[in-house]
Amino acid sequence: MATKPETQVNPSFILQEKGVVKYEDRPEPELKSDNDVIVEIKVTGICGSDVHYLVAGGIGDFIVKSPMVLGHESAGIVHKVGSAVTTLKPGDKVALEPGVPCRKCVRCKEGRYNLCPEMAFAATPPFDGTLAKYYALPEDYCYLLPGEMSLDEGALVEPLSVAVHIVRTANVKPGQSVIVFGAGPVGLLCGAVARAFGATKVVAVDIVQDKLDFATKYGATGAFLPSRTPAPETAKRLIEENALGSGADVAIDASGAEPSIQTAVHALRVGGVYVQAGMGKPEVTFPITSLCVKEIQLRGSFRYAEGDYRLSIELIRTGKVDVKPLVTGRVGFWEAEKAFEEVKAGKGIKYLIDGVNP
Repeated sequence: MATKPETQVNPSFILQEKGVVKYEDRPEPELKSDNDVIVEIKVTGICGSDVHYLVAGGIGDFIVKSPMVLGHESAGIVHKVGSAVTTLKPGDKVALEPGVPCRKCVRCKEGRYNLCPEMAFAATPPFDGTLAKYYALPEDYCYLLPGEMSLDEGALVEPLSVAVHIVRTANVKPGQSVIVFGAGPVGLLCGAVARAFGATKVVAVDIVQDKLDFATKYGATGAFLPSRTPAPETAKRLIEENALGSGADVAIDASGAEPSIQTAVHALRVGGVYVQAGMGKPEVTFPITSLCVKEIQLRGSFRYAEGDYRLSIELIRTGKVDVKPLVTGRVGFWEAEKAFEEVKAGKGIKYLIDGVNP
């Protein structure tokens, strides 16, 4: 546990290099634009990407080359606002959307700003994250939380928005059947969002029974523990045991595991939709013949885009998705490394880290 220095201005939890973290005092961020807001961070959730940067020092082309503040699933209290800010004031509770695009490119202009090549995303090299006392963002990337919503729920708007984007990408409709591979936080939230969108069957698939048990308590209508058999055989059993008829309407992979990807394609009905959301090996063996002859629609999903945050807040506000049961542990800011160790060990579902002044 780190010693809490009382005189620090902006204590920050830093990934110094692969496998090495430390606390460091940094200057309070500035209002670089009249439209910017400075938020005092009150709670931050740990994402798998944070842990991956700590353990591996990078994800794909994003390599940690210099010290970087970790964290991007945050909520807090508005501390300062720029002179042109009209929708927020000091003291407001906000959820932070932690990626700011260029706003000028074609992808930004069509609302798909998550694909902006100039995206500055928190805790993605070389940009610092939110595990600090203060963090600055443009006004329109800070979402005012309804009075009844807690800051914990505000922090979980980020992973919920990932799930909302995935389910919207799949175009899930009322009455459909959905298989979700991977019962981690994003997979669980995909199932919850699919149910909120009207799916009548949501089957969770995972190799850990405890995760499946939680998934069925959380809203999945069925659960499936795969065995070490070829993907077509596993898919056949998955369909039969969950009464999916000729196959599911939608399959979502939130695991990135090659066997899950293969099984998903075989478990879909003809004309079904497959969405890849989990990241695993850069290249996998893929059942391309089945994809073609069944005319499956293959789509990728990355982060979130226009409307996803607002819809996520509304799903929480109306009680259609309850994110609170996902929280299985929390630590103080000066114990952040302990929470990372718990997540690395595969314990629990979602760990929260309190702000410097919770």
